Amino acid sequence: MDEPLIATLVSQFYARVRRDPDLGPVFNHAIHDWDHHLGTLTAFWSALLLSPERHTGERYKGNPMAAHLKHLERLTPALFDRWLALWSEATTDVLPPDAAADALAKAARIATSLQLGLFYRPAA
Repeated sequence: MDEPLIATLVSQFYARVRRDPDLGPVFNHAIHDWDHHLGTLTAFWSALLLSPERHTGERYKGNPMAAHLKHLERLTPALFDRWLALWSEATTDVLPPDAAADALAKAARIATSLQLGLFYRPAA
């Protein structure tokens, strides 16, 4: 796996997201410059999926939790399940099987972490 393959994955995945009847409205409302955002997301996934010596592109410098908190009123736990389902399809279509499994496992951990940060509110 390399950065051009990850860029292809990110591009194909977010094309699906943008067309999705549930996710599309949320993402299209939140993202105003898709070209820039796809570059940011490619940097994010490259940092996660490539070993440091293979990751040579732009470094991700964002804060996913803060970015998602801005859109909390539009997010639900079910949307994370749909996001993971589309990610699974895209990774299976684009990546070799071992890399697809790794990417899906990392995405599942990210989704769980974001959901806990966004929605978990224990009783006081």
